[in-house]
Amino acid sequence: MNSTHDTIVTRFPPSPTGLLQAGNVRTAVFNYLFAKKHGGKFVLRIEDTDRERSKSEYEQNIIDTMKWLGFEYDEFYRQSEHAPRHSEVLSKLIEQGDAYVSQETPKEAGQRAEVIRFKNPNTAVTFTDVIRGDITIDTTDLGDFVIGRSLTEPLYHLGVTVDDFDEGITHVIRGEDHISNTPRQILILRALGAPIPTYAHLPLVFGTDKQKLSKRRGAKAITEYRDEGYLPEAMINYLALLGWHPEGKDEGEQEVFTVPELLEQFTLERIQKSSGVFDEAKLKWFNYEHLKRLSDEEFTDRITTFMAAHGQEVPEYMPQILTLLRERSQTLGEARDALIMGEFAFMVVTPNPGPDLLIQGAKADAATVKRHLEHIHRLLESVGPEFTDATVKAAIFDYATEVGRASVLWPLRVALSGREKSPDPFTLAGLIGKEHTLSRIVAAAELL
Repeated sequence: MNSTHDTIVTRFPPSPTGLLQAGNVRTAVFNYLFAKKHGGKFVLRIEDTDRERSKSEYEQNIIDTMKWLGFEYDEFYRQSEHAPRHSEVLSKLIEQGDAYVSQETPKEAGQRAEVIRFKNPNTAVTFTDVIRGDITIDTTDLGDFVIGRSLTEPLYHLGVTVDDFDEGITHVIRGEDHISNTPRQILILRALGAPIPTYAHLPLVFGTDKQKLSKRRGAKAITEYRDEGYLPEAMINYLALLGWHPEGKDEGEQEVFTVPELLEQFTLERIQKSSGVFDEAKLKWFNYEHLKRLSDEEFTDRITTFMAAHGQEVPEYMPQILTLLRERSQTLGEARDALIMGEFAFMVVTPNPGPDLLIQGAKADAATVKRHLEHIHRLLESVGPEFTDATVKAAIFDYATEVGRASVLWPLRVALSGREKSPDPFTLAGLIGKEHTLSRIVAAAELL
């Protein structure tokens, strides 16, 4: 995008009144990508003026989320620390006749008898939105709107406008639900003689239930996805495509992007007007695609770090099953669970499947299954020192084909893994070795 600004400055201004969810963070993604693409600044501003609902743990969640995503901010502010400056501007607006103290009739006991209102010039405000084009709003219907409860209690429109001005924000990139706020803020900026930033109002993010994602409606926190083993680059990739698409994007073209690739291609002009739908199933697909792109060393480092963060250690046998683990895990959490309590537990825990499971998928009675297991044992005893999935398959596959694969391979797989679902029995035997394979077959046959 061609900009008249020497240095582009964007801001992400969440309120610490709840945990950050995907709708919030998508806004951070667009602000970060746009600023960094143009060598600009990305500002994190905690808008904590709602004293009753703002909590320190929510502020920490915001900071933790930015750290996990790798979004390094160039400047950090807390809006509450700007209270003296806000009061100064309120006084200035009153002095120059752009605001006034309004005597009010309290509607309820305890309400203030006076507020500070902005003197609305009752004019049409036109601004150019990068995404939506020229927007004109008649401010007459807004009346003289309230900008402060008192000189020491400024409200949202005053605070955010002054902070944007003081922090040199050049581009306000935010949700389309803020379009109605823009004319009020432009009127205040004009009264202050401040430059008007460039606006880009993003389409909203909905859930699969077609409702707007909202922390008040219980939308899942981004840090929950972190704790479930999603990759930050997958989250950024998916959120970037909720409302934006690269130039020339057609069906079947690239969807998986690294952050550097997003930085190279991102433009505000290619943000669409229609809303995006956040779908966990699609996010998981993106995560799996990013996991596949990691080298074995990178995957090992990621799962080791992830498990350490949960007070767990990677089992020593993991290198033996790394390829299988990667193929069968869509998140680091799924990989962790498979390693310590799931389908790969057979590597360290001797299975005890029970007779019912042994014959469940065998399509044969217990006596037949026992006879097959005993015969497989004899066949595998003759396999030489090279006991691999290939040599195991070569030793027993013809027999299984002759008498019925289900009645041979099902009980063998269950005998080795103890589970209804697991890798095939040839792979299992190759992983645990000849000694454990034979002993587990004997134990299973004795159950029958």
